[in-house]
Amino acid sequence: MRVVAFESRRAAEMAELVRRQGGQPFVAPAIREAPAEDNAATFAFAERLIAGEFDTVILLTGIGTRELNSLLAARYPEGAFTDALRRVALVARGPKAVAALREMGLKPAIVAAEPNTWHEVLAAMAGHAGHSIAVQEYGRPNPELLAALTARGAEVTAVRVYRYDLPENVGPLHEAARGLAANEFQAALFTTAVQIEHLARVAMELGIDEAMLKGLRKCLIGSIGPTTSEALEEFGVHRSLEPSHPKMGLLVMETAARAGEQTLRTANL
Repeated sequence: MRVVAFESRRAAEMAELVRRQGGQPFVAPAIREAPAEDNAATFAFAERLIAGEFDTVILLTGIGTRELNSLLAARYPEGAFTDALRRVALVARGPKAVAALREMGLKPAIVAAEPNTWHEVLAAMAGHAGHSIAVQEYGRPNPELLAALTARGAEVTAVRVYRYDLPENVGPLHEAARGLAANEFQAALFTTAVQIEHLARVAMELGIDEAMLKGLRKCLIGSIGPTTSEALEEFGVHRSLEPSHPKMGLLVMETAARAGEQTLRTANL
């Protein structure tokens, strides 16, 4: 089975996982995490945090937590940012944010459960009376989370230190779009929501967006979790499965198992 995937940071690992399951991988990195174009809002957040104006800080990603720490370390005295975080309630969306905080010597008061979407963040905070909340966002805004926190009566400040962009080399992504349009793939793996957006964007630029989506809908679709599945649905693409836990290895293995089941059913017809 030819499998197309769109993982960026762990592209080589994704390809090897697919090979181990007997698939032929084609990995086309779909995103690049680029620094925010303007850090003024981030520095304003830091000033308020150090002044004690926040009671809660939500960390949605590990890379964002690290980028925030690195950016502020170059502007403020050593330990100022970490010390300020110790004085507030820290909320981590998932294990990557927890790991980044641990590297800073910090431990979150609240950790969202799997599958680690913003819905689980809200559920985990159900008994938390935060009134002034800062949210370290993904590479794109999360208006639903901000609106839900505001509806609970909190003053919410978004903190964005990086943005999602297309990879510098879009050649593989173009090739993936053309391959899907030509029905060259039997399975597709998505590990974050923005991948389908960027795939559709380059397909539209190539003038093959309808053909690409038609080919994608014929594939066995593995989606890492609900947020990614919702993004796929926006393009009329229905996921075939989500893994039992939102882990890349399980996504590959359970997609391979589903492919085996389909092959067996076809053989028995």
